[in-house]
Amino acid sequence: MATYVFKAMDMTGAKASGEVEADSKQVVADQLKQRGLIVLDIAGKHGSKQLNIGFLNRIKPQDLTILTRQLATMVSSGMTILRSLYVLEAQTENKKLAETLVAVRKDVEAGLPLSDSLERHPKVFNQLFVAMTRAGETGGMLDQSLERVASQLESADSLRRQVRAAMAYPLVVMGFAFSVLIALVVFLVPVFVGVFKQFGGDLPTITKFTVGLSHVMTGYWWALILGSCGTVYAFRKWKATASGIRLWDTFKLRIPMKIGDIVQKIALARWSRTLSALISAGVPLMAALEITGKTAGNWCIEKAMGDVIESVRQGGTISDPLKAASVFPGMVSHMVGVGEETGAMDTMLSKIADFYEDQVNAAVKQLASILEPVMIIVVGGMVGFIVISMYMPLFKVYDSIK
Repeated sequence: MATYVFKAMDMTGAKASGEVEADSKQVVADQLKQRGLIVLDIAGKHGSKQLNIGFLNRIKPQDLTILTRQLATMVSSGMTILRSLYVLEAQTENKKLAETLVAVRKDVEAGLPLSDSLERHPKVFNQLFVAMTRAGETGGMLDQSLERVASQLESADSLRRQVRAAMAYPLVVMGFAFSVLIALVVFLVPVFVGVFKQFGGDLPTITKFTVGLSHVMTGYWWALILGSCGTVYAFRKWKATASGIRLWDTFKLRIPMKIGDIVQKIALARWSRTLSALISAGVPLMAALEITGKTAGNWCIEKAMGDVIESVRQGGTISDPLKAASVFPGMVSHMVGVGEETGAMDTMLSKIADFYEDQVNAAVKQLASILEPVMIIVVGGMVGFIVISMYMPLFKVYDSIK
């Protein structure tokens, strides 16, 4: 038996809460109904010994997309939500996702709406997912809302895979190049050091630097590993702070070699696709704007959306604040303005998303073609530096012999 925490109220409106031990949430709900209480919330009480290791509990975007598409198909065919969840729970291969579905299904059995049940798992179902599900429940078109969510997830995953596929080759080449560099410094340089000792004399500055680097990597490798891990940990902690998010997101938009432009286009594609999906699903405009700002993935866009929300709250338009935000190009604000005038905001936003997704695809391919010669120069420069630093003392000895 497990311990559950419940919130309920009686027929007079008086609220009640407490803990009860039972085999399932449904049993708790039945007990509360027998006592004449109306169930508001039932949640499992987690013990302090439970472990929650984040990197072991990741759910792939493809799994969530397939689940959403299947749920939409079953709901549209006339199956009840509860039965659909039972089917998905049985056939889902991802263990973490299956456990989440079990918890969602138990909440639905206890009387909670599907959107409220999903909202209890923010690491699996984000605000966009929950908002569109709630809008579908309210408007009686849950299957259509779930289809839109699945399409949104597919578009985001497709864009992510395009970027990863294009950057895979440059990253592999750079990783191999650094591995070769480390091998040269660790294994080759010490051999030359022994030869230099036999010659005697003072070594050139460039050779001293390479030899010193070799000594550090061979004698203090543990310090380099600890320093690297500490730097990464400190950077991740800083990036999670409010000032870190602001500075890092602003810096990403200004990275040279077209990388900043790609980051901006990815953020704009995600922003327009999300806002289009929320508006077309019937989510209220203010809620759609707030959710879009929080899920945009960039502080600059989130800040701009704050200005947009304030403008709309005062009776203004969406396009005017976008014109003042440097992160939004003029084309976006003009198309949004046309969408506001014609009442086809979702259509215009969808076209903006299509445009920038195509732009990202072309820009990533162009970046990959630019990086190839740059990598050749960098790799050649690193290897050439080591070779020259090792052979300069030999040239010096040869000159002295002549």
